[in-house]
Amino acid sequence: MSEITKEILVLYYTRYGATKEMAQLIARGVEETPNMQARIRTVPAISTVCEATEDDIPDSGAPYATQDDLKECCGLALGSPTRFGNMAAPLKYFLDGTSGLWLSGALSGKPACVFTSTSSMHGGQETTLLSMMLPLFHHGMILLGIPYSNTELFSTKTGGTPYGNSHLAGGDSKLPLSDEEKILCKSQGKRLAETALKLQ
Repeated sequence: MSEITKEILVLYYTRYGATKEMAQLIARGVEETPNMQARIRTVPAISTVCEATEDDIPDSGAPYATQDDLKECCGLALGSPTRFGNMAAPLKYFLDGTSGLWLSGALSGKPACVFTSTSSMHGGQETTLLSMMLPLFHHGMILLGIPYSNTELFSTKTGGTPYGNSHLAGGDSKLPLSDEEKILCKSQGKRLAETALKLQ
């Protein structure tokens, strides 16, 4: 009898597409692990106009995340572009609405990792990763970084940190992911999936 397939939630917000590409590579790493599959989700943009709302289904790309996506996953990869050294507001808005999951302990003990994209090398990659970790710690999740056994951390001239993967997108947000960044994304997804299996 085959084992039941488990799901890792790869949840991200993107503006210019780099974080989405990272999410897809992390999902590929997840799915390199037997009996694991990725559920890719995004969050809608938010508006300064209180009455403005997005449709329930996006025009293209991944579906919008729900609380059930978080509850049902056995691990979480969380990604955001950098906004002044912090996660983007749409992702924080979604996380701010998860107090019911916090009260029930639905995410406690599940592994998680974080990833980001910035326009400049020193544009707050590591502080953004840390800002995404904080609500996950409050949820009782087990945070995973990238170990230096991933030797790409030593050779990268673009993104990649021990706190989580990162991408240097350039001032126009059009730089492609480097070879090191791609390898680290897949490795991060695989490590998350393997850890989730060990914790089951």
